[in-house]
Amino acid sequence: MILKLILSDLYRYTGNQKLSSLVKNYFFNRGFNFSVWLRIASSKTWFAKIAYPIFYYKKKKYGIDIHANTKIGFGLYIGHGGPLVVSPTATIGNNVNLSQYSTIGANLGPAAIIGDNVYIGPNVCIIENVKIGNNVTIGAGSVVTKDIPENATAAGNYAKVLNFDQPGKFVNKRYKI
Repeated sequence: MILKLILSDLYRYTGNQKLSSLVKNYFFNRGFNFSVWLRIASSKTWFAKIAYPIFYYKKKKYGIDIHANTKIGFGLYIGHGGPLVVSPTATIGNNVNLSQYSTIGANLGPAAIIGDNVYIGPNVCIIENVKIGNNVTIGAGSVVTKDIPENATAAGNYAKVLNFDQPGKFVNKRYKI
């Protein structure tokens, strides 16, 4: 299962799952490098305990604060290698793009539930227990405090649905489960 998750993340970056792409992206793409250690540290294997200190080091080095207990689907894409903050109570679906300087958090109770094929632009704050539907694009600098329906493009402070044209168009190389 860990290998399938790592390869699904690799597919989002490269469009293939070749060993040469894995090695190249592991060493030269810090978003992918971080997701490899996130996947290993969040696994329920004996190796997770050994991998956790490396994962913790990568969190600090890259400024990507995603807890190992965060529920994340297949095909995670971390744009520009962070920095990011994601609450451990958040749920992230398949084929989600997380852009730099974004925050998914909560002050009270659980954090957001994010659907499949979602693009979260740079400097977005998703606050509290909101639901982001499938095939959604959230524009840069948005503050999301209310649910966003499926197939919508939303932006602004506070985020409002702008249209339902070409939803999730920035989610490229979608991994098919």
